[in-house]
Amino acid sequence: MRLLLDESVPRPLRTSFPAAYEVRTVPEMGWAGTGNGALLRLAADNGFDALLTVDRGFAHQQNLDDLPLPVVIMLAASNRPDELRPLVPIVIDVLSGALERRVYHVSEVGR
Repeated sequence: MRLLLDESVPRPLRTSFPAAYEVRTVPEMGWAGTGNGALLRLAADNGFDALLTVDRGFAHQQNLDDLPLPVVIMLAASNRPDELRPLVPIVIDVLSGALERRVYHVSEVGR
């Protein structure tokens, strides 16, 4: 599975995913500063299966009926890697299911 980490997600988090995931970052792809709508289209056009972000406003900035790929929003106290790492297994659970082109909110609440 190909996963794109938004600019808001710290790069060190990529090593928290198993080898079965090809995890790339927005800056690594040369897409830094690209608006969310264009970023989603680029990600889909380049074969990514999902976008991972910590941008809580992401869902309000997009036409949710027209998402080109699934978006996973990680909800933590901060975007520090140590705050986000506990959410990675939950993200993997979400990504392992039947994915739809929608926004998924992931947090430890209710786990």
